[in-house]
Amino acid sequence: MKIAVPTENDQIFQHFGQSHFFTVYTADGGNITGKTFLDAGENGHSALAGLLSRLKIDVLICGGIGGGAKAMLASENIELVSGIDGSVEDAVNAYLGGRLRDTGAVCDHHEHEHTHDCSCHDHCR
Repeated sequence: MKIAVPTENDQIFQHFGQSHFFTVYTADGGNITGKTFLDAGENGHSALAGLLSRLKIDVLICGGIGGGAKAMLASENIELVSGIDGSVEDAVNAYLGGRLRDTGAVCDHHEHEHTHDCSCHDHCR
């Protein structure tokens, strides 16, 4: 199993569509067996789902995500666990332990450019 998490300073980056870096874990039998880092470059909303699909990612753990990106991930058969914050590795271990669930949160602020730092949880419903 391969799990990707948008990452900034070992924390879950809260804007999936603006993610430049991912931590990618491999897991077997509920245990982490490997960890690599992915530089997604300037790929944005629509390109990220295809990139993750090409890398054969099974699960995406993220913070905020828009409805369009959710649909693209679903079309690529990538399981989504959204609305998560905190440590990347803690989230992956919680997922592998069956303690992490998708909150179903959808961000509706991806229609404009962000020029400020914000917590996606302030914009999610």
